[in-house]
Amino acid sequence: MRVLLVEDDVSLGEGIRTALRRAAYSVDWLHDGASALNAIRDDIERSEIDLVVLDLGLPRMDGIEVIRAARRHGASVPILVLSARERAADRTLGLDVGADDYLGKPFDTHELIARVRALLRRSQGRANPTLRCGALELDPANLALRWQGRNIDLPRREFALLRMLMESPGRVVSRESVQQRLYGWDEDVASNALDVHIHHLRRKLPPALIRTVRGVGYSLDERIAAGQAETSAGDGRAAP
Repeated sequence: MRVLLVEDDVSLGEGIRTALRRAAYSVDWLHDGASALNAIRDDIERSEIDLVVLDLGLPRMDGIEVIRAARRHGASVPILVLSARERAADRTLGLDVGADDYLGKPFDTHELIARVRALLRRSQGRANPTLRCGALELDPANLALRWQGRNIDLPRREFALLRMLMESPGRVVSRESVQQRLYGWDEDVASNALDVHIHHLRRKLPPALIRTVRGVGYSLDERIAAGQAETSAGDGRAAP
């Protein structure tokens, strides 16, 4: 999942980015309102940004105006406001112009991450915080994965990749979409990085659980997750 962070305080921004990355989110960080609005508008058709974490007191354009303009242009991405403006009137204004949640500064990073998870669930139409597909169970709050009752440890990139596939089981997710949502703008990514993550997941789970659709992308095989098909080792396809 890809989060756009808009915060001009460098120390605070670094702390938020670190917390989000530890929670297995990809983070792009901008420092002013005008750049944030441009990024949100450019993303309306691509839908690569899953959530915006937005300060209000920003250079070049105030956060309230960013929200107003973004909604006016048709952006539907969830927006979580972070602000030292804690009066009831300020919170009411932020929500009324189009923010989805409002968290006053200072705040606890655990609460911030919990609100991020809640907004993402809501945007996906899910109420249950745990993702389940057959015998596969993923808990975003604790970065925990269980397969057939067995705990499996995953580094954050593999966790984020599997979470992406489990959010739409059976649907093919394009390779480009996976890469865009798995890595931030400022990250150097090796050309085979995604292939390596897929390979590692297949070693830890039934190899055929993650299907490769050549030239398109990947999907999570619901039959394999439910134990309804045999698997062949290593090639990511169900055996005949």
